[in-house]
Amino acid sequence: MSKQMEAEKRNHQKLGQELELFMSIEEAPGMPFFLPNGMIIRNELENYWKQKHYKAGYQEIKTPIMMKQELWEQSGHWEHYHENMYFSNVDEQNYAIKPMNCPGAILLFSSKRRSYRELPIRYAELGLVHRHELSGSLNGLLRVRSFTQDDAHLFVELSQIEAEISRILAFIHDFYSHFGFDYKVELSTRPEKFMGNIETWNQAEKSLQSVLSEKGLDYQVNEGDGAFYGPKIDFHILDSLGRSWQCGTVQLDFLMPEKFDCMYIGEDNKPHRPVMIHRAIYGSVERFMAILIEHYEGQFPLWLAPVQLKLLPIAPPHVEYAYKVKHELELKGYRVEVDDRIEKIGLKIREAEMQKVPYMAVIGDKEVENESLAMRKHGKKNIGTVSMEEAAVHLNKEKNSNRVY
Repeated sequence: MSKQMEAEKRNHQKLGQELELFMSIEEAPGMPFFLPNGMIIRNELENYWKQKHYKAGYQEIKTPIMMKQELWEQSGHWEHYHENMYFSNVDEQNYAIKPMNCPGAILLFSSKRRSYRELPIRYAELGLVHRHELSGSLNGLLRVRSFTQDDAHLFVELSQIEAEISRILAFIHDFYSHFGFDYKVELSTRPEKFMGNIETWNQAEKSLQSVLSEKGLDYQVNEGDGAFYGPKIDFHILDSLGRSWQCGTVQLDFLMPEKFDCMYIGEDNKPHRPVMIHRAIYGSVERFMAILIEHYEGQFPLWLAPVQLKLLPIAPPHVEYAYKVKHELELKGYRVEVDDRIEKIGLKIREAEMQKVPYMAVIGDKEVENESLAMRKHGKKNIGTVSMEEAAVHLNKEKNSNRVY
């Protein structure tokens, strides 16, 4: 099969419709609707993200999606990003819907007096943002107007920059390796349209280069592609077809803390300016989901699968036992469905295969009598007849082997 044909077979919009994960409709262009199956995957990704960040010393925050125009003028977004933003007017006051989460994090940092003893402060936010994309560029979950950025904003001392970025690079590597992704690294430098002075930019770029060299990472320099407020390290993950997707980013920012007059009290009891690090790993939850759908071809590992086990009673007398099994396994934390339609068992098996359910279990007279299950794995692999307890052990073993938290 050619690479193009393989890519078409894995198309996330096609699979998203077939597996009932999400939909895009004319009433909300570029703003996807997530169906129950898609929400399960999304919630698993977000739960993983939250638990990993909690263990890594981040504090989760949530900031408003709409804030006054003056804030965006102060941040520089009004001047440098105006054409990509949405606006509103409330009580004769102009507001902007946030295209980025960083100003909200800055307001939280500045909401009280800070000490050097608190640094580094690591804020993590699954923040809903909106950006105007041309209608012709919209593409399923890959290019949207409304999406959730998995942001982190860190406030550090100058002396902490390289150690903290080194820690972030290891954190990102851990994330991607759990999903089976290799990745490439780019260092993006000062763009033509930028804030601040060249000396500050040179200092920031030197810090990023130093950490990349120290970590022994191969990287390419992407001249002129940095954010308008600072240079960045971009991560391009490689899927099962070898395609490259830009997801993670680490951006060093000396300028935003200056614009918002962020300060902390140093060990010398004098005010000092922190450095801000912007960081994302998924890039956006929606985009990462699209990449995963295509990477796995909809055959999700057990921990991500919307339905982990489908029970297939052969005839109406077997349905009651199927629901008993469903109840018992759900109490153990598994996602189980019963196909109780009056249809031939061959059809039920074929449809469960098409839905890419990791496991299915046929239930007939023998299984009801022995309180057992005839287990099958996706891909037409028979496991054999097992007890309900043995089925739970089997599922648990696989779930733990590929679960990432």
